[in-house]
Amino acid sequence: MWGRAELPRLVLVTVAAVASALLVARLSGILVRRAARGRYAPFLNTVHKECHRPWTALLLVAALFAGLPFSGLTGHPRRTMGHVLLLALIYAASWLAVRVLFVFEETAYRRLPVDMVDNRRRRRARTQIGLLRRLTAVIITIVALAATMMTFSQLRAIGASLLASAGIAGLVAGLAAQSLLAHVFAGLQLAFSEQLRLDDVVVVEQEWGRIEEMRLTYVVVRVWDERRLVLPTTYFTTTPFQNWTRNEAQVLGAVTLHVDFTADMEVLRAEAKRMVETSALWDRREWVMQVVDATPCTMCVRVLASAADGPSSWDLRCEIREGLIRFLHTRHPQWLPRERSQLLGSGNGTVRGVVAGGTDEPRA
Repeated sequence: MWGRAELPRLVLVTVAAVASALLVARLSGILVRRAARGRYAPFLNTVHKECHRPWTALLLVAALFAGLPFSGLTGHPRRTMGHVLLLALIYAASWLAVRVLFVFEETAYRRLPVDMVDNRRRRRARTQIGLLRRLTAVIITIVALAATMMTFSQLRAIGASLLASAGIAGLVAGLAAQSLLAHVFAGLQLAFSEQLRLDDVVVVEQEWGRIEEMRLTYVVVRVWDERRLVLPTTYFTTTPFQNWTRNEAQVLGAVTLHVDFTADMEVLRAEAKRMVETSALWDRREWVMQVVDATPCTMCVRVLASAADGPSSWDLRCEIREGLIRFLHTRHPQWLPRERSQLLGSGNGTVRGVVAGGTDEPRA
């Protein structure tokens, strides 16, 4: 039982517990900030930023829980308060554990910068670390929910089965048929089979973009015009897609133009060579210009030029296309695509060739 006579004691114990917890949290924060110097400064600053609030909450709940026997509460009020504090302790501990995962993730990302030309291995590692962090956070949440249920006698059996399902074997056996877990497994498959990595250049749903974010259940593709394409992870395990940076970032870009049959290929090839070799976007690996097709009215000319990555290849292709169109229009307009027709003379049976239907620009 509990009466008004115990109220001052309860208030005193509560104030003492809160004050001591805040004091310890404050002192630990000061120590971490003072120790954040030299090579360990980024790590300790991340620890303070991510863990200060859950650490303070855990200290507060632990102090109140430890002071409960001295509060003067007895009987049902004490049991109720103890149960509430136990639940708060479980959630504070799980909150802190999840934030610790963020600390290790940010530290790993800091050691794996991707601001370099060949960053394929580092992007793979960052993708795997991010997915492992999310999977571990899900497991911690399941354990916290199971521990919460086990504090209630009526839900103890459910909590025990949920806790068992936090293990890999139990997870597979109990939830393998669920679509959510299918997406999770697909996300792990993408990460560890190297089919997809963060910042990969891909073509999906006829859209060109980069992998901006990889979650356990979905992938975000940043399209070239800044739109975001959100796809389930199972899409990438069941649907063919293009990955331009699967093995390396270097790509070949193609520019196709239609020109008249009278066009001098040597002159066009010399102009294309000048444009490619003077472009800062060309990576100096290879380029070629060829006639790859012919129609009844034109011949199809294709320029291939290599670039360091997908965005550079796109800009290089646009630069070459614009330059060749300008060259044809200003220097050799007679090489622009045109249609030819014949007029048959009706009087003396002569045949005259007439050029008609000229266009002002090539068909690209």
